[in-house]
Amino acid sequence: MPELEVDFYFSFRSPWSYYAAAQLYDLQQEYALRVNLLVVNPIYIRYNEFFDNSHEKWGTYFLTDLMRYSEYRGLPIGMPRPDPINQTLAADDPGHLVNKLSPLGLAATAAGRGIEFAREVSTIVWDGQVDGWDQGDHLNLAAQRAGLELPALQQWVTDNDDLWRQQLLANDSALEEYHWGVPTMVFQGEPFFGQDKIELLLWRMQQKGLERIGKT
Repeated sequence: MPELEVDFYFSFRSPWSYYAAAQLYDLQQEYALRVNLLVVNPIYIRYNEFFDNSHEKWGTYFLTDLMRYSEYRGLPIGMPRPDPINQTLAADDPGHLVNKLSPLGLAATAAGRGIEFAREVSTIVWDGQVDGWDQGDHLNLAAQRAGLELPALQQWVTDNDDLWRQQLLANDSALEEYHWGVPTMVFQGEPFFGQDKIELLLWRMQQKGLERIGKT
């Protein structure tokens, strides 16, 4: 059975990426599909002025839509504790916790289990159930659920410092060819922005021959 591929631009600071990761993971289990995780820097780092220049209604609508989509999909949502971005720090400050998560996501991708890792880690960050996801065994257990070992991922990050930094910036640039936000999925050069476009993405992939696993 031929396998199709879709690129998935993802940020660990994005609750919408969390929603999308859960759905794309499920699609990869159900269909002959490979989801290529492309971790990018959060918009706070890439476009720090975005929040200063946003419309006054943006924040209120953002929260309304976030909660509504949680109810619609049955995916729990809560404020991350702690936030992967510390908004008291400058955008380029290395102290943001997301700067620890992003290279681990790249390491997971290199190990062939990017979407699995993104799903598990974004869940402990965003589902509202974990207080202190960066402490204790939370990340280690999330990595194990994704079929990975956290120490091995951390060692890859250390051993490939230049590589992952270049790859992260390359992913940021590649996203710019299609959109500025996440989640963005790209299938055969066609972008689909937003977790609410995954059904449309599935429709397009089925047009191009996407089949369910086990179909004869």
